[in-house]
Amino acid sequence: MQPEISDLLVAAGMLHDVGYAPDLANTGFHPLDGARYLRRLDAPERLCALVAHHSCAWREAELRGLSAELAEWVDEETPLRDALWWADMTTSPDGEVVSFDERVKEIQERYGPDDLVAFFIRQAEPELRAAVERTEERLRAAGIEFE
Repeated sequence: MQPEISDLLVAAGMLHDVGYAPDLANTGFHPLDGARYLRRLDAPERLCALVAHHSCAWREAELRGLSAELAEWVDEETPLRDALWWADMTTSPDGEVVSFDERVKEIQERYGPDDLVAFFIRQAEPELRAAVERTEERLRAAGIEFE
């Protein structure tokens, strides 16, 4: 991976949930709030887009009626984007490495079965799983251990 790409992945991984910060929560949809905050800081547009679209955010935006707002950024649908989704979907809220299935279960349990986020994660599961699997295939092909 090129150094600028790996730096972008690290930055996106560290900042993808910044929109949860109470002072930044304008819409209550953390990918959008985080991306808008980063834009105000003059962060690179690609970083903003990765934060805006992390972990299949378009599906949740649709449920929240925020699709037009999220469309300020394009989901790049690249291996870099997949790697960000993989990192998010294989890490617990406490920073522990977990399987994809454990992460999905944790999200559903944390929010409860009737919450919009639990509904979103059930809807997004095939796309999220596919990104995780593509990333793990790429890691194996590169000889990188990840488990």
